[in-house]
Amino acid sequence: MILSYSSTCTVEEVASSCNAVRFFQLYVSKRRDISAQMVQRAEKNGYKAIVLTVDTPRLGRREADIKNKMISPQLKNFEGLISTELDSDEGSNLEAFVRAVYDDSLCWEDVIGWLKSITNLPILVKGILTHEDARKAVEVGVAGIVVSNHGARQLDYTPATISVLEEVVQAVGGKVPVLFDGGIRRGTDVFKALALGAQAVLVGRPVIYGLAANGEDGVRKVMKMLKDELELTMALSGCPSVKDITRSHVRTECDRLRSQL
Repeated sequence: MILSYSSTCTVEEVASSCNAVRFFQLYVSKRRDISAQMVQRAEKNGYKAIVLTVDTPRLGRREADIKNKMISPQLKNFEGLISTELDSDEGSNLEAFVRAVYDDSLCWEDVIGWLKSITNLPILVKGILTHEDARKAVEVGVAGIVVSNHGARQLDYTPATISVLEEVVQAVGGKVPVLFDGGIRRGTDVFKALALGAQAVLVGRPVIYGLAANGEDGVRKVMKMLKDELELTMALSGCPSVKDITRSHVRTECDRLRSQL
């Protein structure tokens, strides 16, 4: 489980109520001491890795948030450290918050080098979409890559993550694990991502939908549905175990075009 930087529960609250393997997702603040404090709290409370989001040097133009004049709630992990009460005459309060708080000067060597200097936890980078960035991430020593387009909310016309997953997997060449984020709605989606080389998938919005509909039981039902659908897909595809899912089980648009040549 990856705990969001913007979680409505603190690092400590989640650690005390959950026995799952936990990672902590991080944005780096302009005040590095605050980010360092969060990393150290996560490490102290048994989190196993830091997931550094690298696709948000600035917030994308989220027109629905602007139209609705979204107000960011106070972040529980940062009470007394960072306030979300920023004046914004027009548009989204969230946009004003990101502009004021997030460090938009991040670079590969600076961030990875700095993070490694303050923690012994493995560092995964989230937000990779190209083979160039995948290779660079491996070069600077990340422990894993999350292929993600931030729910397609950062940039219009950004590619669907499933369409670039194989490119990233091939660029990494097995040096670090590749996780997949974005568009998982059914067990068949999980199957496709695994067939294209992902070691695991992240499930975001379906969990929120289940939580909104029926609380904890809703989340359990969502996860069971995905698991059952994946197992059925595997059975109907002749895969008795996850390791039996291979590239030959899926056909992409590139495969279709090559077959016509």
